Amino acid sequence: MKKSRIYSAFFYIINRIFCHNNLNSFFAGYLIMLKLIKKILQIAFAIVLISVCVNMFLAPHNIAAGGLTGLAVILEELVSLERSMVIMIGNAALLIVTLIFLGKEVFFNTVIGASLLPLIIGLVPKITLVQDTMLSMVVGSVIFGAAVSVLYHNKASSGGTSVPPLIFKKYFKMNTSIGLFLTDGIVVVLCLLVFSVDAFFYAVSSIFITSLTMNYLENGINKKKMVYIISEFHEAISNDILYDIGRGVTVVPVIGAYNQDERRMLMVTLNKKDYQKLLTIVDKYDKKAFMITDTVTDVHGQGFTYESGSI
Repeated sequence: MKKSRIYSAFFYIINRIFCHNNLNSFFAGYLIMLKLIKKILQIAFAIVLISVCVNMFLAPHNIAAGGLTGLAVILEELVSLERSMVIMIGNAALLIVTLIFLGKEVFFNTVIGASLLPLIIGLVPKITLVQDTMLSMVVGSVIFGAAVSVLYHNKASSGGTSVPPLIFKKYFKMNTSIGLFLTDGIVVVLCLLVFSVDAFFYAVSSIFITSLTMNYLENGINKKKMVYIISEFHEAISNDILYDIGRGVTVVPVIGAYNQDERRMLMVTLNKKDYQKLLTIVDKYDKKAFMITDTVTDVHGQGFTYESGSI
């Protein structure tokens, strides 16, 4: 009898642990934890890149290319205040602003970056990795732009002047690269007063390169082609696009203004790698087909932001 009760209790506990709902909750929590770890690792990686950029590429050549890090380089030169300490104090103030204007999620992500930056920038050696000032500025700026893009992709920042661009984007729909360019301008002016005219122009160039890098990473990598095709063989062309390329096609009825002829225009959006396939298909059926091709930077929907059949 006792054994029967023990077995019953045992199987009851096992059933409670491994029941369907508990398994779903377990895996849901596991996936959330994986996403959080991935995000933290990406933020930490971006902070390491920023620290390397400042300590090894920009600061050794007195290039204060905006941001709280640039201000820290200037204050270190003026009053011999350790740059990691300047960043720590500045980030503490900006975290309060982040919580008020950007919410808890961005605040949490910014806390990670803002806490890691003064720590890692204090650990990364202050050495001149590249002797040539121009080359050091270009390489450092590209690295900096890539690092900030990683942070923005995770809705995070390293604190400092990378916080205002997030606010500008949320409330004024301003591109983050433009917002960063505006906020960094103040620090660059200080660079002119503290260092030299050469350092000032290097800092300005650095901001331009950083902005271009960010803009390219945000809009340039995933560019798509939007193609409009008018042809008498639209059915055959449409069929090959659907089944050979695997892209959807929209058929739009159009009327020519000159002869008032009714035709069918195909509209298709595809990746760069599929564009050459499309040209081959159109050329196979109609060498006189009328085509307009446009480059688009942002496409949302099935086959682009999620795979077919995933929802």
